[in-house]
Amino acid sequence: MNGLEQLFEQYGYWLLFLGLLAESVALPFPGELAMAYASHLADGGNLALWAVYAVVFAGATAGTTITYALGRKLGLPFFERYGKFIFLSPARIANMQTWFAKYGTKLLLVSYFIPGLRHFTGYLSGMLHIRLRTFLLFNHTGALLWVLVYCTIGYLLGDNWERGIHLVSKYSLRAGICAAVILIVYLTVKKMRSTRSQHPGG
Repeated sequence: MNGLEQLFEQYGYWLLFLGLLAESVALPFPGELAMAYASHLADGGNLALWAVYAVVFAGATAGTTITYALGRKLGLPFFERYGKFIFLSPARIANMQTWFAKYGTKLLLVSYFIPGLRHFTGYLSGMLHIRLRTFLLFNHTGALLWVLVYCTIGYLLGDNWERGIHLVSKYSLRAGICAAVILIVYLTVKKMRSTRSQHPGG
């Protein structure tokens, strides 16, 4: 934490953007911790909360979009041979292919909440030639949910933000599923209301 505090004092928003981008391409960076701490600083007036949300989202999605492009350009054989250098072993690729076959692109909605998965979904999405529009829709929506959860925790819990992060990280997959379900229900209700307003007599 001392090292993270010093980095925030020196680099602020740039640390957030580049750090989240680095984590998204499978480089070591404590993304969730940094998000929560930054939003905690926003609670104290040192950073602007809206800017924290925007910078974190931009960094995370920029990173995963880069990995998607790399996966699509280099292809599956390349990563089966050299993926071990970014901790993407052939066994992990096979497991992720199985998950994608079972859950489809909806896996991208919750992948950010699953440690060891969010760093590689961009690569695999590109390898599997998932349509860019589909990838951007599900990946960016999942990123938005992830950012909202962790940044809001840091902002609302004040000095107890670290405890909140530990709890959410422990149940991160459940948190992601709940957030995804809430979003789906909201969009469904909104669509139904829109349809009723267009066809009031239906």
